[in-house]
Amino acid sequence: MARKTAARKKTTRKKTTARKKTTKKAATRRATIPGTKKARTKSEFFKTIAENTDLTRKQVADVFDVASQMMAKDLGTSGPGVVNFGGLMKVTVQKKPATRARKGINPFTGEETMFKAKPARKVVKVRPLKALKSMV
Repeated sequence: MARKTAARKKTTRKKTTARKKTTKKAATRRATIPGTKKARTKSEFFKTIAENTDLTRKQVADVFDVASQMMAKDLGTSGPGVVNFGGLMKVTVQKKPATRARKGINPFTGEETMFKAKPARKVVKVRPLKALKSMV
């Protein structure tokens, strides 16, 4: 004769809901960036960004290193040839064809000269976008 298995009792558990932790948003501080008379060096640039963000100087350098690697890939032969850098500027690669040697007139002296032939080449162009234009 086969034995019957006893039915298990169902126990109900009181559901506990996890309390949502409300975190206070850090007050967005306005970066105070001092003006300079001369162009900033790479070191000063990284230092200023590190002081006004929660990143270390090394992390800022790493960010720019990755950005330059991305630009190299996008502007290289395998990429689209265009990089939009943070809505500030657009960097493009333009292919210039080869030019033949030609005779021309030197605009300073007025005498005829021979201009050398130039090989085909790629030229990097940087175009400012609206955000950068509105800052100036």
